[in-house]
Amino acid sequence: MMIRKLSVMLCAVFAIGLVAFAADEKKDFKATCPVSGQPAKQDKTADYKGGKVYFCCGDCPKAFEKDTAKFATKANAQLVATGQATQVKCPLSGAKLNPDATAEVSGVKVTFCCNMCKGKVNDAKGDEKMDLVFKDSAFAKGFEVKKQ
Repeated sequence: MMIRKLSVMLCAVFAIGLVAFAADEKKDFKATCPVSGQPAKQDKTADYKGGKVYFCCGDCPKAFEKDTAKFATKANAQLVATGQATQVKCPLSGAKLNPDATAEVSGVKVTFCCNMCKGKVNDAKGDEKMDLVFKDSAFAKGFEVKKQ
């Protein structure tokens, strides 16, 4: 009986340890500075669309605030990548999402309304792909920033 209780207690401690480890894993911060393209830091931020945009240094927020439109596409993508914004509709059409029409754009899984929209994004090259999904007009159609 005593061995059984000890076994149950050890399993419980192990399970709690795994949950704590998983929670620590989720806390790993990864973001790319929309100004420099370097890894961003959690303590270098600017408020943006109800969320926070992260930067690599203290100078980048100044450049961002001086010309937000220049960096908006990358900032919008960062809001999604950091979990501050969630997708609610197709960023191209504004239509209902089809879970069978997904693609990865700049490290973010994006869902579309149909394979035509998905194909248009997949066929795009370089910055055009980011613009199709994350420029301000597409972001407004397809994403919502979570209330802080």
